[in-house]
Amino acid sequence: MTFTVIPAIDLRSGRVVRLKQGDYAQQTTYDFDPRALARSYAEAGAHWLHLVDLDGARGGSLDNLSVIEAIAADGMRVQAGGGVRAEADVRRLFDAGVARVVLGSLAIREPDLVAAWLASYGVERFTLALDTLPKDGAWTLPSAGWTEAESRTLDELAPWYAARGAKHLLCTDIQRDGMLGGFNLDLYRYLAGAVPSLAVQASGGVRSLDDIRAAREAGARGVILGRALLEGRFSVAEALAC
Repeated sequence: MTFTVIPAIDLRSGRVVRLKQGDYAQQTTYDFDPRALARSYAEAGAHWLHLVDLDGARGGSLDNLSVIEAIAADGMRVQAGGGVRAEADVRRLFDAGVARVVLGSLAIREPDLVAAWLASYGVERFTLALDTLPKDGAWTLPSAGWTEAESRTLDELAPWYAARGAKHLLCTDIQRDGMLGGFNLDLYRYLAGAVPSLAVQASGGVRSLDDIRAAREAGARGVILGRALLEGRFSVAEALAC
């Protein structure tokens, strides 16, 4: 079973940033050039890169598309999202060299439309981002950069998409995102049992190499690594060696 280590770069106004629990008021800005940072991850052996347009996620436009296109031009396989609201946005990202488009808010709000895209473009061209916030015994699915509540739940949509052939699912426990508190392993064990056909990417809270090993043992097929890499807790090479 393939397990993929995926470094992440979050973009806001063309700069590398991280948020805590998706809160735009809790932003840390890093003094890295995003393209140079992506190259360093590739040189360390990473084959995939996860790019998030935070301006787009909240505002609904692909504000950082030029940065994404420049990074994709350097040869890494990129999955990118944030600001995808229509098929024209999907095509713009594909035209920019993105290998997989990440669909978050639209995957929650317009599942029939997204299922049609899966059938039209192919299931390998998309990663569904069903990021969740545990609340009142349910896995809720906030949208619009995690700022708006939605009625659909992870328990409902993950099996629905699996039944329609989806292959890649990114799932972040929002409470843990950027907090360096470790993955929510119960979440990934649940998904491994409920939707075994989906290759789940674990995200939110990784702090050590042991967390990566634990996510794999819990059934995840990949990990998204953000703040821990930016702050030097371990390297991409060390993560790949896990």
